[in-house]
Amino acid sequence: MSHPPTPPDAGEPLLSLRGIDKSFGAVQVLHGVDLDVRAGEVTALVGDNGAGKSTLVKCVAGIYTTDAGEYRFEGRPVTVTGPKDPADLGIEVVYQDLALCDNLDVVQNMFLGREKKAGGLLDETTMEELARQTLASLSVRTIRSVRQLVASLSGGQRQTVAIAKAVLWNSRVVLLDEPTAALGVAQTRQVLDLVRRLADNGLGVVLISHNLGDVFEVADSITALYLGRSAATVRTRDVTSSQVVELITTGRSGDLGLQPAVTGASPTAAL
Repeated sequence: MSHPPTPPDAGEPLLSLRGIDKSFGAVQVLHGVDLDVRAGEVTALVGDNGAGKSTLVKCVAGIYTTDAGEYRFEGRPVTVTGPKDPADLGIEVVYQDLALCDNLDVVQNMFLGREKKAGGLLDETTMEELARQTLASLSVRTIRSVRQLVASLSGGQRQTVAIAKAVLWNSRVVLLDEPTAALGVAQTRQVLDLVRRLADNGLGVVLISHNLGDVFEVADSITALYLGRSAATVRTRDVTSSQVVELITTGRSGDLGLQPAVTGASPTAAL
């Protein structure tokens, strides 16, 4: 079986998935899906509802085990049996619900479940300083104090805290699930700037989004899924919004020389 080509950039992908299959009972949700994530780049993962984006992300995160396919990190095959394995590699996911506690402050949320201790007690000073350093490294200036309760933060600020929490642990790859879905214009601008800064800082970023405006603004490459199959992986600069819409809705784009993703073989692109 052939697979969609990787964008022709030099260098090994930081994270590479090949031929990923996943079924739930008799229902096969992913069919030979490929995904490449490169350091210093934003890869947009797009597809209609039911295309398999969430399932693929959960396979990357180790929440679901794959039925077939290869998972490679820094060019070497790795075995993922649970969420700890990707976390140990430096792969973090920020889900739509953000997993933040309103009754805790920014520091407590960023270290929740991974608290630092000294002499058997919580090392509040170290955690507070690391939280400040992480936010500063991302050029975050919208949060007044790291001791603010999360309940007092705006939607954009909450998203910022969730992203900072993900990169606090020397992350190499960060997957962001619809980070701007519930945000207004100004807050969306803040989050998109932060997404771009993550890549500029050398991380591999996966942006899952239905908003093609956001995708074309910050993504270096786009991977489109259609009915659980890889439709194509293309460089953002080489395609138009209408071509990506066609990939999302039909699994092909005639302008790119693609065959439909639901035929016997995965599509190939003349790029």
